[in-house]
Amino acid sequence: MQEISWKENLRVAWFGSFLTGASISLVVPFTPIFVEQLGIEGDQVAFYAGLAISVSAVSAALVSPIWGILADKYGRKPMMIRAGLAMTITMGGLAFVPNIYWLLFLRLLNGVFTGFVPNATALIASQVPKDKSGAALGTLSTGVVAGTLTGPFVGGFIAEIFGIRNVFLLVGSFLFLAAILTIFFIKEDFQPVAKEKAIPTKEVFSSFKYPRLLVNLFLTSFVIQFSAQSIGPILALYVRDLGQTENLLFVSGLIVSSMGFSSMMSAGILGKLGDKVGNHRLLVAAQIYSVIIYLLCAHATSPLQLGLYRFLFGLGT
Repeated sequence: MQEISWKENLRVAWFGSFLTGASISLVVPFTPIFVEQLGIEGDQVAFYAGLAISVSAVSAALVSPIWGILADKYGRKPMMIRAGLAMTITMGGLAFVPNIYWLLFLRLLNGVFTGFVPNATALIASQVPKDKSGAALGTLSTGVVAGTLTGPFVGGFIAEIFGIRNVFLLVGSFLFLAAILTIFFIKEDFQPVAKEKAIPTKEVFSSFKYPRLLVNLFLTSFVIQFSAQSIGPILALYVRDLGQTENLLFVSGLIVSSMGFSSMMSAGILGKLGDKVGNHRLLVAAQIYSVIIYLLCAHATSPLQLGLYRFLFGLGT
């Protein structure tokens, strides 16, 4: 492909990834409140809110390898279109769910049909010149990060003014726009990899200099993200317990987004620091720091204090 083509694809893929990231994170701040509106009460609210968030991620993890195989066979663009159109229905349809079971069912389907961002990444990686791959993929990753950061804040703000169900309609519109942009503006000259040229997974892992390091990093990243995201489904309830009754959804969205903003602001600085003092030392220090901050979050006495601690926690992620 010509150079101009991958650059145009990068712009469209970035915007589509931004919309996808924003759409996924938009619903986080008010999920427990929506669960209450569907008739769930008491301690069951936190349980169902967490289940509604996690069921999508679990189903995505289980089904993603299948979509990956199909992408290798038919191309990344069809998978991006499939994900965008399917999530338009599964996310937009949440505006019309009558009970908690339909909420869980659509969230499950949303995870099954997700995959816009990884396929966009694979598409750009296959087209960009090798000497520019780092910059291109780094730029693309900022799309979903920016969307994920702004999503909770925007979602909480809109839900406060127009109601929660209208936010789901907005999310569906975002995802439909991402699909339409992909259909008309993404160009792909796809050629399937011949079976005899495909490298087995075992050979890929055996080619790594330190294969155990990859496993360790996977586990530590999993624990960090597990800890960072676990509060999301119940954060609005926690904020309410801290005395926030007015503008609850807006304040909750702002607190959720605060961690992402500090993480993005500090990533480059800490990366340079890691090059100087050693990344291993920095990882250990960040983990100890994160434990301390999370304990402080558990003892926050006001929404403002909780927001400050969540902002500081982002520095350790």
